[in-house]
Amino acid sequence: ITSANNLIAALLDNHISQGNVLGIDPRRIIWKRCLDMNDRQLRFIINGLGGKVNGMPREDGFDISVASEIMAILCLAKDIDDLKEKVASIIVAYTFEGNPVTAGDIKAQGAVAALMKDALKPNLVQTLGHTPAFVHGGPFANIAHGCNSIMATKMALKLGEYVVTEAGFGADLGAEKFLDIKCRLSGLSPDAVVIVATARALKLHGGVAKADLNNENIDALEKGIENLLKHVENITEVYGLPAVVAI
Repeated sequence: ITSANNLIAALLDNHISQGNVLGIDPRRIIWKRCLDMNDRQLRFIINGLGGKVNGMPREDGFDISVASEIMAILCLAKDIDDLKEKVASIIVAYTFEGNPVTAGDIKAQGAVAALMKDALKPNLVQTLGHTPAFVHGGPFANIAHGCNSIMATKMALKLGEYVVTEAGFGADLGAEKFLDIKCRLSGLSPDAVVIVATARALKLHGGVAKADLNNENIDALEKGIENLLKHVENITEVYGLPAVVAI
């Protein structure tokens, strides 16, 4: 993910250095580089310093890798051709005239697909309960769709009698994005939804301070249940799916 993301950034800068045929405005490049850790010092930087041979000086920055659009695309791609099509559609910058420039305009999709051909394959692991699981992809739920890859879920459905997959956090964020985005794009149709809650979270929603969450408080638990019931209502009434609550 990191290499593919930064490849697009490098191609952008190289295009500008090699004559800028597309007329990309260096002040309006919206594609950032990324690295697989959080470093606030690198969120906004100036690069391209050191003279003509080192590129065009411009403002840039780094995102954390899981926040990259490449991560979201990996998890929504049905196959390598679909991956290339989605990568080509990414808007990475704007021209001096204000027109969008895509990754396809700088011919990045083929090289990105070549880098990611093995990353497209779901990873089979074993849980602590000795059951098989695919761990594949992890886009943030607050800025992306917060679900694992379509390919991993479909592969699991072919290999197992039933499949449980995680969707972000909260039935008002993760579940909605799973149902509205991933299921629509993939054609998946879940048979049921498991809403996971903890007693500590319910007490927190009931007004208990974080320092006191380990203490028994039935009144706060009852108040916090109202929040949980809203999540259940969202699944059963809005989406019409049966819901199971696991605490």
